[in-house]
Amino acid sequence: MTAVTATAPPTGARTGRTARRIRSVLFSAIAVVITIVSVFPVYWMIQTSFKPNNEIITSQVTFWPKSFTLRNYQTVFDASRSEFVPALGNSIMVTLLTVTIALVFAFMASLAVTRFRFKTRKAFILTILIVQMIPGEAMIVSVYRVLDGWSLLNTIAGLTIVYVATVLPFTIWTLRGFVNGVPIDLEEAGMIDGLSRMGAFWKITFPLLAPGLVATGVFGFIQAWNEFLVSLVVNSRPEMMTLPVWLRTFQIANGTTNWAAIMAGSTLMAIPVVIFFVIVQGRMTSGLVAGAVKG
Repeated sequence: MTAVTATAPPTGARTGRTARRIRSVLFSAIAVVITIVSVFPVYWMIQTSFKPNNEIITSQVTFWPKSFTLRNYQTVFDASRSEFVPALGNSIMVTLLTVTIALVFAFMASLAVTRFRFKTRKAFILTILIVQMIPGEAMIVSVYRVLDGWSLLNTIAGLTIVYVATVLPFTIWTLRGFVNGVPIDLEEAGMIDGLSRMGAFWKITFPLLAPGLVATGVFGFIQAWNEFLVSLVVNSRPEMMTLPVWLRTFQIANGTTNWAAIMAGSTLMAIPVVIFFVIVQGRMTSGLVAGAVKG
């Protein structure tokens, strides 16, 4: 009976597996460090919102509230001292209008520059790039004077127009990449199967573009929700403030700042963004799956 001898793997193969294992451990450690660095400011904001001010303004660092309190959130919702609810309503209205209008116009513009060939096509794309290079602060005086001439200062409509103009160039450029990635042959194949041009677009092309619309919508939502300078200049009345401007109201007369209330307000301000992202993330996944299946 012949004995079977186990053959040891070559030295090179063992060395390769060891190197891959080391790289995997190293990359995992780097990912953990990056995650901690990213999450820690959010954790610090939330746990600080439950501390009293005397526990915040101290040289002793604590990573958990010693005296847990909800007084900071009561300060935020106190209508006599804070305009949180009106500011929240203004931010929601302006942000939703900005995202909706920007996506509609950007979608049509991206289809035009991708699916059609016209003389000013390259000039239009170049203009989009140039507009993105101009900082918004450089145009704030002009924007103020234009809105003042149109009697749109301290209005939702005026702030929405400015936000749409700010978000639109990047949105068009981003959607253009998504539209360009969907071959027009898919629409032509649908028309061969009996669909009209519009039917082929809505049943075949549009589901494939849904993730792009969601991605650009997320960008527009975050930019409009967190914008501060334009809202500070254009909507200066207390009843027309958005949430980023409203946070400035916790500046006390003697020059100090109510950091506890600011952290509580910032935590509440972040909740709608998180909710929006969770909802959109699910729709993005379903859009990818639906777009990959022929309807």
